[in-house]
Amino acid sequence: MGNEDVRFYSHGSAIAGTLALPDGASADTPVPAVVQGPGWLGLRDAKLYQPYHRGLVAAGIAVLVFDYRGFGDSEGDATYLDPRAQVDDYRSAASYLETRSDVDPQGIGAFGSGGTGGGNAIMAAGLDPRFKAVVAQVPIADGRDWLRRMRREHEWLEFVERLRLDRLERTRSGSGALVAPRDGIMVPTPERKSTTVKADVDDRVPGVVALASAEAIFEYRPIDVVDRIAPRASMFICVENDATTPEDHSYALYERAGAPKRLVVQTGTTHYAAYAQYRDEITTLIAEWFTQHLVSGELRIHDSAGAAGVAYVSRS
Repeated sequence: MGNEDVRFYSHGSAIAGTLALPDGASADTPVPAVVQGPGWLGLRDAKLYQPYHRGLVAAGIAVLVFDYRGFGDSEGDATYLDPRAQVDDYRSAASYLETRSDVDPQGIGAFGSGGTGGGNAIMAAGLDPRFKAVVAQVPIADGRDWLRRMRREHEWLEFVERLRLDRLERTRSGSGALVAPRDGIMVPTPERKSTTVKADVDDRVPGVVALASAEAIFEYRPIDVVDRIAPRASMFICVENDATTPEDHSYALYERAGAPKRLVVQTGTTHYAAYAQYRDEITTLIAEWFTQHLVSGELRIHDSAGAAGVAYVSRS
C-alpha cells in the first residue's frame, strides 16, 4: 500500500489528505476510491482507521482520508465545530479525486466511522450523487438527540439554558464561551475516559471549542437526507447497547434508507472495544460492500424488486 500526501482546497482552506493507492493504479487502469473523513475529534492518521484502509486497498480500492478544516495539518479554525462544514470538506475531497487520472470518477464512495464521522458519510452521499456507495460505522442520525441522551434531565435543561445565555452574550459582546469538546459538548462515558483506542490523536485535537458548536450539532440530522441515497448503496454498522452512539440511530437510518441497504449489529461488545473485537470481520464486510457497489459502467439497470439495487454494465 503506497501512501501519497496530497492537498486540496475546501472553501479556500488547504486540506491535508493521505491517498492510499492499490498496486497498478494508473491513468490506463483507474481504480475506484473511497473518501473518509475522521470521526468526532479524529485525525486522518489515527491508527484506528488503518486496518480498514489496508483492507480496501487490498481489494483494489483507493482510500483518501483527510483532516477536516482546522484539524491536523489542514488550514482553518476548528474552534467552531460544525459537522455540516465537514460535509463540505467530504465533497471537496470527491472533487479532488475527480482530478486524478488514476481514480475512476464514477466509482467514488464515502466511508465514515464514529458519531459525526459516520453521519458525515451519510450526509455527503445524501447531498452529493457522486458518492455511489456509503458505509457509516456507529453513525448518529440526529445531533440534538445524540447530545440530549448523554445527559440526565436536569443536566439537559441546564445545558439548554447555558446555550441560551451564551447566545445572548454573543449578541451583546461578539464572543461566547469556550469549552472542552469532550466534556463541554459531549459527556464522556466511563469507557471513553479509560480507553486508549484514540490515544495517538487525543492530544493533537483542539482543546477548546465554542459552546455555540452545540447549536450546529442540534441542527445536524443525517436522518433527513439518508433516503436520498437510494438506489445507491448504504451500509450501517452499529454496536448493540452502545452507550456512546445509540444503536437505534443506525436502526432509524436503515429503516428510512432505500435499497440496496444493509444493517450490521456487533453484539457482546462495547463502542470502543468493537473496533478491535470485530475488526477483521467488519473490514471484510466494508471491502466487500464497496467492491460490489463501486462499479462503473455505461448502462445502469434499476431492479424494481429493490434487492439488487443498481447494476452497472460496461462494454467489453
